[in-house]
Amino acid sequence: MRMSHLHHFTEHHRYCVSREFGLSVMDGRMLGSVYQPMVGAFAISLYRLLFEHVPAESIGYSGVEQQRRLFMTLGIEPNEKGRKYLIDQSSRLEAVGLLQTCRIYVPETDDYMYEYELMPPLSPADFFATQHLTLLLRDKIGKFAVLSLREQFWNREPEEWSRRSIGKENISLPFYDIFQLNTHVIDYELEQALAEVATVRQPGMRETGEPAIGYSDIILRFPRESANRGHVEKLRFDHAQMGIINYVAHKYELNPQDLCRLLDEDGVFSPEGEVMLDALQYKASQHFRQDMKRQEKREVAAAKVVAIRPSSNEQSDDSTAPVEQSVEMEYYVEVPPQFMTKCDIHQYNMMLRNEPYTRLLQTFFPGAVPTQLMDMFERIDLNYKLSGEVINVLIHYLMTMVASGGDQRMNRNFVEAIASNMLVKQINTYEKAVHYIRDQSKVKGKGAAASTTGARPRPYAAKNGGRSGKQEIPIAVDDGSAGTVSDEEFAAMMKMAADIKAGKKKGVSDAT
Repeated sequence: MRMSHLHHFTEHHRYCVSREFGLSVMDGRMLGSVYQPMVGAFAISLYRLLFEHVPAESIGYSGVEQQRRLFMTLGIEPNEKGRKYLIDQSSRLEAVGLLQTCRIYVPETDDYMYEYELMPPLSPADFFATQHLTLLLRDKIGKFAVLSLREQFWNREPEEWSRRSIGKENISLPFYDIFQLNTHVIDYELEQALAEVATVRQPGMRETGEPAIGYSDIILRFPRESANRGHVEKLRFDHAQMGIINYVAHKYELNPQDLCRLLDEDGVFSPEGEVMLDALQYKASQHFRQDMKRQEKREVAAAKVVAIRPSSNEQSDDSTAPVEQSVEMEYYVEVPPQFMTKCDIHQYNMMLRNEPYTRLLQTFFPGAVPTQLMDMFERIDLNYKLSGEVINVLIHYLMTMVASGGDQRMNRNFVEAIASNMLVKQINTYEKAVHYIRDQSKVKGKGAAASTTGARPRPYAAKNGGRSGKQEIPIAVDDGSAGTVSDEEFAAMMKMAADIKAGKKKGVSDAT
């Protein structure tokens, strides 16, 4: 559990628990014999307490309560020490794959609430096939104890039975040899109703006002004679693949018809039926660019007939960011001047964290996004593989710098230089990107201050303890007493002048 400040995790914050499984006798034995030596008895007690928040005979979500219940039930004091201890125990469960913690920002109360999603313990076969978990258990209880524990979960087959397993033949009947289904009619209303009344949130479903594209929307429009028809039918219960498809559709503004057209092309699915994300993104990007060019042509043609330009308010309806990943307040960036009247600092940072760069660029321009600008960021996304949230921070940094009145132009070389610098420094998260632009702003601020004072930085000034490598020459200083002469000095000067004059006359007479 990543927690930057303990005031963000107190007994007053609300929480809920979700799970999609039940614990069997084997799961209980795995928790007590395998997981407990790794994470400790207190962490397993916390896991069982969270599990009991949802009735044992059902799955889904628990009610929303204050975390005071967890502190009181576990006997933890609601102070700084108790919060750190509960965070540490939760982190242990997260590290071994038994828990996932999500923090949700609530704009109405300007505070956070927490969701604890429980994961089922691994089966003995899966656990001992996972190398890092097996090594952790070995470090806790020893190698021979691990081997003995592994043997306790298996019952070997009889010796006389193993000799006859060479001629084993599977004579089981498949499903369709016994049952016949009416596959000619697809009940879309039933599938939609089951999805709506589902208690547990399915992966890939978006918690925003924009509805996600469902399996029924795709299979209804997908051609039956297509070679990819079998792969598309497997998406019905594969929520992870549907989440990938919805991500690409949201990023490139694809409707179900466009999505079906792309899924029907070659190379989109692997031989095993998995969606090839890079291939689908490349084809979706080409489709997106073609739509942009056609839209620009249509707008130019319409402007010649009717000289009415859509208002900027109609162009910025899609600036609302989906609440998917929250942003720590310490990583908030300032709102650019062009967004001051559109959104506050919370909304702008949430948009910067979660929206794709294609949507974010549209919010900076009242009309169409320049083609050259879209080409630069598309190259950074597809070729450089820079993450979407880092690209959004880069766009914010460039737009803010150009809008501040600087002389720097947003050309391809400048943008790609910053992107390559981010790649070299391994800027792959939103927090690292914010730190990077803050450091760059500090460097540029120091350079601007030096230029206004007329000082020029010297690269050799840091040597010899900050002293210059050149020898300093003393400069005569006028202290105001240079023009005053005493009487004795004046008389000596007059005498010297007379002697010089007399010497010159004598030299002239000798020459004649």
